[in-house]
Amino acid sequence: MSEQMIRPYGDSMNDGIVQLSFTLPVEDGERAKKAAELYVSKLNCENVSVVHARKIADQFTFFVVYAKAKPTLDYSTVEVSEVRTRQMDFYEINELIRTKLQRRLSIVGATIGSDAHTVGIDAIMSMKGYSGDYGLERYPEINTYNMGAQVSCNALLEKALEVEADAILVSQTVTQKDMHLSNFSEFVQLLEERSLKSRFLLLAGGPRMTNDFALQLDYDAGFGPGTVPSQVASFIIDKILERRRKAQRAERKA
Repeated sequence: MSEQMIRPYGDSMNDGIVQLSFTLPVEDGERAKKAAELYVSKLNCENVSVVHARKIADQFTFFVVYAKAKPTLDYSTVEVSEVRTRQMDFYEINELIRTKLQRRLSIVGATIGSDAHTVGIDAIMSMKGYSGDYGLERYPEINTYNMGAQVSCNALLEKALEVEADAILVSQTVTQKDMHLSNFSEFVQLLEERSLKSRFLLLAGGPRMTNDFALQLDYDAGFGPGTVPSQVASFIIDKILERRRKAQRAERKA
């Protein structure tokens, strides 16, 4: 593959113009603005312009800065894993579950740890769904159990066992001090300790989530911002049926 060198686009192609926003622990004023300008220049940028500065607390100032980034990136070298599944709509998914799985799918979801945010898990599981896409609670062929927020790992696992879940959706919104990382990892560790890791299809979601990140954490897939419920449902039914086919082939060989 030939090189494809790119830089950010602002006013013209590859001009490198970027907009940065950040907070520095300094009192607002001309000296603070200069500090912000010098700091951005250390990020391999030039033509730095502080366009906004506002005091947000004593000794803390928020900045918005325009600048020209120097580095270029060879886009042809960029690799990323994506959740690969055929995209189906509400009706196709229900029909596939009814005719191929021939039983209702069971899905449990929760926001775990001390995280009190349910916007992510609700967007996927609640009946209203997200962006005009029906939530999983509206699917007649899916038994959906949304446990809400601040659910312990043990409580989530016990619910999944109780309802014989096919898939568990784990959501995390709070990311300060990498709390999402430790919470995601804690749940996987619990499954491994109880030899239940292969029992469920395990999905992770949240504003910092990517499929690469989820795979690193030993989840089966990761879904980030902009995900709609039918994408999650499509992935789950495809993977459940795929696992069934593999198990049947293994039985025939045995």
